[in-house]
Amino acid sequence: VRAEKRLKILIPIVLLIIMVILYFTFHTYREVLIVLSSIPVALVGGAYSLYFFDVNFSVAVAVGFIALFGIAVETGVLMLVYLNNALYNKVRKKKDSGEPLKDSDIEEAVYEGAALRLRPKLMTVLVDIFGLLPLLLATGTGSDVMKPIAIPFVFGLVTSTFFVLIVLPAMYALVREYELRIKGKVVIE
Repeated sequence: VRAEKRLKILIPIVLLIIMVILYFTFHTYREVLIVLSSIPVALVGGAYSLYFFDVNFSVAVAVGFIALFGIAVETGVLMLVYLNNALYNKVRKKKDSGEPLKDSDIEEAVYEGAALRLRPKLMTVLVDIFGLLPLLLATGTGSDVMKPIAIPFVFGLVTSTFFVLIVLPAMYALVREYELRIKGKVVIE
C-alpha cells in the first residue's frame, strides 16, 4: 500500500520529467505531443496483456509500465529525429533548386525517414522481447515477482512498435502538411 501511494506520486513526476526533457530536445510542444502520443498506445497493449494473463495491477506491474513508457518515448524520439532529418534535407534541396515545397515532398521525406528507422526499431524491439521471453515463460523461484514486470513491457512494446512505425509518421506528415498550408513554409529546429 505504501509503495502504491509512492507510485501515485512518482509516475506523474516521471511523465513530467519526460515532457520537460522532450521540450528541451525539440523546442516545440507540437513534437513533444507527437512523441507522447505513443504512451497511451503502449498503455493499451500493456493493459490488454494484464487482462490476457490475468495479472492484477501491482508495484511490479507499475515498474513494467514505467520501463515501457521510457522505451516508447525513446523510440518515438528516434523516429522523430529521423523524420526531421529527412524533412530538413528535402527542404534544403528544394530551397537550393528554387522550387516550392509541396505536400508530396513532405510525404516523400517522411517515407524516407521512416524507412531508415524501420530496421533499427525492429532490432531494438525484438532484442527486448527475446531478452524478456525467458521471464514470460518462467515458472521457478522469483518468477512471481519478475513476470508481472515483463508482461506489460513486452506486450505494450508490441503495440507501441506498430504505432511508432505506422501511425507516428502519418501524424507527423499531417502536422507538417498543415504547417505548410498555414505558414507557407516548414520550420525545422
